[in-house]
Amino acid sequence: MKKARLLVEHTYDFELLGLVSTVKDYKMAWLINRDLQLDLRKVADLELEFLTSPNLKISQYFLSLPYGFVQLLKNRALNSINQVTYLVPELKSMDYFLLVRDETFQISIDIFAEELAKNQLVQNVMKLDVEKLKSKENLLTY
Repeated sequence: MKKARLLVEHTYDFELLGLVSTVKDYKMAWLINRDLQLDLRKVADLELEFLTSPNLKISQYFLSLPYGFVQLLKNRALNSINQVTYLVPELKSMDYFLLVRDETFQISIDIFAEELAKNQLVQNVMKLDVEKLKSKENLLTY
């Protein structure tokens, strides 16, 4: 019997900011809400199951928009065997990722980056190209 393979090509229709900060995730969400006039709320932790490595629980905050979303994901977490692992291992220097998808084009990721860079508790803000990341599939959480 002949086997058929299903090839799935994902679309990465969101913009991505990488944030470096030593603050806890709830404080980062609060800072983003204050500085960007958003209303990110804590939702259930994102659980990623891998075939070759232990499961991973990622803290996340989410804001649903009429035509998109804003999501804050913590990069660093403990996996199911209590080892430190990363959502995006090639960017270990990043503490958080801010994903922004806005089909109305009313939100500017550049303005978000400028406003967050002004905050003293945020050491670095970088606009990242999702297509260049090796583990970009880990960011598909919606």
